[in-house]
Amino acid sequence: MSVDVSKISKLGFGLMRLPEKNGEIDIPQVCNMVDAYMEKGFNYFDTAYVYGKSEQATRKALVERYPRDSYYLATKLPAWAMNGPEDRDRIFGEQLERCGVDFFDFYLLHSLEDGANYDIYEKYDCFAWAMRKKDEGKIKHFGFSYHGTPELLEKVLDKHPEVEFVQIQLNYTDWNNQISRSGELYEILHSRNIPIIVMEPVKGGILANLAPEIDSILKAMRPDASAASWALRFVGSLDGIMTILSGMSDEAQMADNLNTFTDFELLSEDEKNTIAEVVKKIQALPQIQCTSCRYCCTGCPAGIKIPDVFRGLNMKRLYPDDFRVGLFYNGLTSDSGKASDCIRCGQCERVCPQHLPIMELMGETAEKLG
Repeated sequence: MSVDVSKISKLGFGLMRLPEKNGEIDIPQVCNMVDAYMEKGFNYFDTAYVYGKSEQATRKALVERYPRDSYYLATKLPAWAMNGPEDRDRIFGEQLERCGVDFFDFYLLHSLEDGANYDIYEKYDCFAWAMRKKDEGKIKHFGFSYHGTPELLEKVLDKHPEVEFVQIQLNYTDWNNQISRSGELYEILHSRNIPIIVMEPVKGGILANLAPEIDSILKAMRPDASAASWALRFVGSLDGIMTILSGMSDEAQMADNLNTFTDFELLSEDEKNTIAEVVKKIQALPQIQCTSCRYCCTGCPAGIKIPDVFRGLNMKRLYPDDFRVGLFYNGLTSDSGKASDCIRCGQCERVCPQHLPIMELMGETAEKLG
């Protein structure tokens, strides 16, 4: 059964960066966001086993409040949480219970990439396992999220024609990025007519919070449009996109995104040229392109909140002589480890989807910010 993309809303609700209150997911606010999203006719929700308590929040804010046939629900199986093939069913069973459902509309192998993750999925025969779950009616559609090379993508697709869709990181700064090579991934999938789910269209919020001199370029053309809307329209103007996941973390972001996708406008040629200008400006900045997925934080023996450390280092790079950057950094790390606490175990680099040299950057931060 192939994916009927015409039934999937172009804006997907990514449930990784949900709002929090007192250190816990703010369920009432998530309910308000789900209501606003559903009222506009959108219907695709994406969570994962490793997104903290996201699956449980999905149950409370969505599953227990809306008919099962009114939405599509996706979650993922993580290679790094498995120690043997028996963990496939264990994790899957936990996910069904956490989400409060009998089946998942879309099920993904999480963060398939060159090396350990892909090797584990093959070692534990996860592709065939997923097909058995599909035969049982527990999975409606099967695919994977991807952070690997174009070469591996073609190899996997050739070996596994059963894959129905692929989720990739795609945004206007990563299109020609020589690490993520997102444009190449897009072209491979589009040429094969494989539906594409887009993650990180706003690059973890980076493209929603541009430096003033860069944001002014966009404002000059569309004064009332948010920077995030430009990033979403870039991806939404491409052919072959099934849905675009936005990890909205408050009601204001939800409202802005709903405005963008209601009566969606494709980019004009002038707007495409404007984005090209913005890309040149962004790539000239000495910024760490961390998307704050926080995979690196889980299991860090020093308790370092690595994305927060990177925010401090980015500020120091931009404003090297401003004493307030040190205060900013100390505030970010007041309840967690500092860069100087890093023991260089490498756990973080093994799970980083952006393939950042985290240990090296920890050293730079420790040197510049203590």
